[in-house]
Amino acid sequence: MGHKVHPKSFRIRGMEDWNVRGFYGKKMPLFLEEDLLIKDFLKKILIEASVANIEIEHSANKLNVIIESARPGLIIGRGGEGVESLKKMIIRKMHDKVFSTNRFGEINAKREIKIDIKEIKNPWTSAMLVAQWAAQQLEKRIPFRQVLKMVLDRVSQNQEVKGVRIEVSGRLNGVEIARKEWLKQGRMPRQTIRADIDYAQYQAFCTYGVIGIKVWIYKGEKFE
Repeated sequence: MGHKVHPKSFRIRGMEDWNVRGFYGKKMPLFLEEDLLIKDFLKKILIEASVANIEIEHSANKLNVIIESARPGLIIGRGGEGVESLKKMIIRKMHDKVFSTNRFGEINAKREIKIDIKEIKNPWTSAMLVAQWAAQQLEKRIPFRQVLKMVLDRVSQNQEVKGVRIEVSGRLNGVEIARKEWLKQGRMPRQTIRADIDYAQYQAFCTYGVIGIKVWIYKGEKFE
């Protein structure tokens, strides 16, 4: 049997870091529920902003949300109005869904929420953005083989990319029996711990069912 491991798992605290960081103390279940709520809410309302990753940092009296996006202008808005409105929406969502009781309200009473936006200059080097683009093409009923080849061509044109692999699974092209298809170009040493591999999963919601998409982008080796 094969042992499927997320490429980031073995690289935590070495080359990679957790997406959620900070000190939780004795109220970890409450903060963890808060983190999941914030990430799900932001992914839903910023679906058109090409968000690649969301990181959350906790401190004693501060909550820092870092959003990595290829279209930061849509999030920031004119004069930063988008960030301020987004902050108010997060506070309102947290209060309505999670902190409805007194015991939840105690941990959020005096905390400051800060939102930082990081721009991704080249979206074709981000596995999540590539997977989102592939999902959009599949939802437009473009044949999956054509989508796979287009992804390989566009990603491999970047000099920092040493290898790319994309995999789709499900009822491809609407056939009755689900299957898995993938294409690879360049090197992809997934068993090498020092390999810098950007990995992402995404879903395309087509009329005939859900198509799963996985993308690996190899950018060389990192040495600490």
